[in-house]
Amino acid sequence: MNLIKDPLPSLIKKIAVPASIGTLFQTLFNIVDTFFAGKISPEALSALAKSFPIYFIIIAASVGVTVGGTSLIANSIGEKNKANILNYFGQTIIYGIFLSIIVTVIGLVFASNIFSLMGSSLEVINLGLNYTNVIFSGSIIFISVVALNSLLHAEGDTKTFRNVLILSFFLNIFLNPLFIFGYGPIPAMGVTGIGVATIICQIIAFLLLLKKIFNSKSLKEISFKHFYPNMYFLKRILFQSAPISAALFMISIGNFIILAYVSRFGETAVAGYGSATRFEQILLLPVLGLNTAIISIVGQSFGAKNYLRVKHSYYYAIFYGTTIMIIAGLIIFFSADKIVNIFTNNVVVISYGTIYLKISALIFPTYPIYFISNPVEIIKIWQGGMSFHGALIGIIIGTHLFCKNKNQNIFSYLDVVAVCSPIGIFLGRIANFINVELYGRATEFTFSIIYPNIDNVPRHPSQIYEAFFEGVVLFIIMNLILFKNDIIIF
Repeated sequence: MNLIKDPLPSLIKKIAVPASIGTLFQTLFNIVDTFFAGKISPEALSALAKSFPIYFIIIAASVGVTVGGTSLIANSIGEKNKANILNYFGQTIIYGIFLSIIVTVIGLVFASNIFSLMGSSLEVINLGLNYTNVIFSGSIIFISVVALNSLLHAEGDTKTFRNVLILSFFLNIFLNPLFIFGYGPIPAMGVTGIGVATIICQIIAFLLLLKKIFNSKSLKEISFKHFYPNMYFLKRILFQSAPISAALFMISIGNFIILAYVSRFGETAVAGYGSATRFEQILLLPVLGLNTAIISIVGQSFGAKNYLRVKHSYYYAIFYGTTIMIIAGLIIFFSADKIVNIFTNNVVVISYGTIYLKISALIFPTYPIYFISNPVEIIKIWQGGMSFHGALIGIIIGTHLFCKNKNQNIFSYLDVVAVCSPIGIFLGRIANFINVELYGRATEFTFSIIYPNIDNVPRHPSQIYEAFFEGVVLFIIMNLILFKNDIIIF
């Protein structure tokens, strides 16, 4: 398999399909955990759901290591630079170890506070900590596994990791009930047992990958010197991995905020949300598989300076991904209730999970653009990439803290905040007018505007229209509704 010369459609399939199957079993691994947590209690199911934003810190770090290591190693393969292949592999391992230490400290120190901020009961907090303390203690194994796999992905080998993940899945099915409920000399550990089973599976995966990696032709000349910290290579890996890790960390914060609000509806709502999101991950697998294929193909093509192939690779991946996700969205929309029923027979939990899945299904077609294109752009505030998103996140966090401090009902407060939003829209559209943005079509209308920096054609001042209707008119309507219903927060 030649990642630089082979036809793209068949090549993407060869890499993406095994990667998707591997990720499928990785997701099924998590679903098995959710299934057995539901057998313990609704509180245990809720604890596992609330653990996800915390656990996502490990995922964010792991994906960063994978992307950083794979892209740089693949680039070196494309350049046929054997020295850099060895250096980047060794330093990826070192980078992963350093990062895992930081992740472990964060998880062990702050997990309790994060559970509390999500409005968890004392029982859920204790159950969640029993799980996360075990998981974070073994985070070095999680990150080391993906660090080892970066070389295989760079070479276009997704089958090895697929086989390891399949084995881990079946092993998890056996180990979960063994450690949760106990057998013979093994005591019943409850939720802690889920974490123990996960760590054992990761250790076995690490050993299998280690054996495969050091039989690789690319590492015939590897030595201990390649594992000494080298600031040049570490910096390059950091610059490649940090943006995607930061983007995923923002997703973790988003998950945390969502769970904080979902918690207001009770632990059954959290259990429903957690069950739904676990299954949602399955339908994202084709996109994640395509992403894996793109990293390796683009990396080697870029190293070989075949920039046209880089462009075509993205086009193919986004086309395939969008088509698949439209089909996946239809499947999840019409079978949402049956999906949640797999994890629990609690009617309330099923109801909450079904609502979430049906809404989620509507945005599935947008995921390929996010995962396959460049998800990092959203956090590049120095390029204006987070103008809206940053404001939204800031408002959500600020509103939450304010209501908590003033002991106010957040949903009533948000009604008032919504009424004020047209003011911001009005000012924003005026700014668009000043900056010559969002101008309208050419027209002979009396109130047309000529924008000299664009052309000398009279155009609709669409910014002014929007400022009036979205700003002034909407503000009046919303305030009339507010006063008519006598909505008062203070």
